[in-house]
Formats: sequence, C-alpha cells, structure tokens
Amino acid sequence: MAKPDGSIIETPITANFREGLNILQYFISTHGARKGLADTALKTANSGYLTRRLVDVSQDLVVTEEDCKTKNGLTLTAVVEGGEVVQDLSQRVLGRVTIDAIKDRENKKVIIKAGTLIDENNVKLIADNSVDSMTIRTPVMCETTHGICVQCYGRDLARGHIVNIGEAVGIIAAQSIGEPGTQLTMRTFHIGGAASSAAAVNSIEVSNDGEASLYNLKTIKNKDKNLVAVSRSGEIIILDKYAKEKERYKVPYGAVINIKDKQKVKSGDVISTWDPHTTLLYLKQVES
Repeated sequence: MAKPDGSIIETPITANFREGLNILQYFISTHGARKGLADTALKTANSGYLTRRLVDVSQDLVVTEEDCKTKNGLTLTAVVEGGEVVQDLSQRVLGRVTIDAIKDRENKKVIIKAGTLIDENNVKLIADNSVDSMTIRTPVMCETTHGICVQCYGRDLARGHIVNIGEAVGIIAAQSIGEPGTQLTMRTFHIGGAASSAAAVNSIEVSNDGEASLYNLKTIKNKDKNLVAVSRSGEIIILDKYAKEKERYKVPYGAVINIKDKQKVKSGDVISTWDPHTTLLYLKQVES
C-alpha cells in the first residue's frame, strides 16, 4: 500500500477481505480507503474549475475564413522513445493540410499535392514511401486576424471531414482537455492506495520489417556460441528498403544478440534478450 504522500508502506498485505486480514493488515488497508474518499471529494471540484477556466479563455476562437494563405507551418516527424516508435508520422499528420508537395523517394514523382487534406488513403501512401518528415498547416501559425481558418484547422474530428466555417473550435478544445480531468479523478478512486511498479524490460522486439545494423557494438561469444554485448553504448538500428532509419535500440551490457550485422528481420522478431536483475562479468585471458 502507499501512504497519502506517495511513499510505500514496507509491510505488504498478503491476504484479502474474503480470506481474512489480521489486525495490522486491516489497519494498513484503511490508508487506501481514506485516500480514495478524500481524493474524490477534492479533485472533482478542481477538474470542474479547470474546464470552466479553459472555456473562459478560448470561447472566442471560431473558424471564420477558408484560407489565411500562410506559408508557415510545423515540421513533424515520428515520435521515438528508447528506439521504439511511439507514434508514427502518418498517424500524426492524419486530418492536417500539407504545405509542401510530398514526392516519391525513387522517381521524385509528386504523390501528395500541396494543400491536400491528409486522409486514410494518403496515410497509407506516406507509410509505404517511408516519408520521415512533413510540413503541415497548424492553428499555432494561422494568420487569420479574428479566429482561425479552415485550412490551418484541418479535419473536424466529430464529423470526419474538413471543418465548417462557424464551428466553435475553442469551446470544443477546452471541453476536450477538461473532460478527461474528471475521469482521472475517478481512476484514483479505483486504484486506491495500491502501490504499483512497471515490469522490468528484458528483450528487444522489432516493430517493422527491415535490415538490422549493429552500431558501435562490441561483442564476445559465450560458451553457447552466442554474441554477448560488452559495450555500454552499443545500438541496433533497423533500416527500411530505402536505407532510412525506422527504429533504434540501445543494447544493455551483457545482452545476448540473436542476429548478425546486416541481417533481414521481420516485425515481432526478438533480436536481443538479457536478465534485468543480474550483471554479467566477463574475464579476458592474458597471454603471459
């Protein structure tokens, strides 16, 4: 269990109400019950007030014209954390309008024209051609004097097509941010005071098909003739058919490498494994 300040109580609760708790375990469980009730009472009021303030500052933001003709935009790339693609570029640009034309890598033919709304068909084209960055119209760069223009806003997510003039997008944005605030309060109530921790990572699994390249990686062979990483800054990079980087993974010291350099890999392949709870020691024989 966790105390109200977030610190974990060292004595664990090993039973449940059905099996029966002893006096100490029951007393510790009251931390969770009280925390849940107090949080629900306090945080619901805060999240409601947040929504009210957000609506107050954004209520005058309305779609007022078709196109502000701006040449400025935002350049987007895929979101990568720890070598893993958290959000693909094609998913980030869905529902936005392009500023520049998107060209095919091989024959430089235009596949998406400038000023096109990116829909599901265009998303597939972007993914197939390994486009790694795109400049798109964004409300942040909109040059409309009062309000915002249709081209900078893009798709109306409520209806699935480009936004209509007169849509109160400020109110929608305020309510969209404020609404999950109430949900998060309720989640605290469900979890209560239970202490949780994430499972330790012990392998690298590839997300995309491609070619694996070992970068800055020193290895030795163990008794099973498997490669073992003995450098702390080594990485495995996954390249696509255009030799563009799709994924990059840091390889921890002592990890067993299941692939060779320049080997073809498929999505879902486990390319490296290690024991997160033990540290490897290797001895080097010195010639006398």
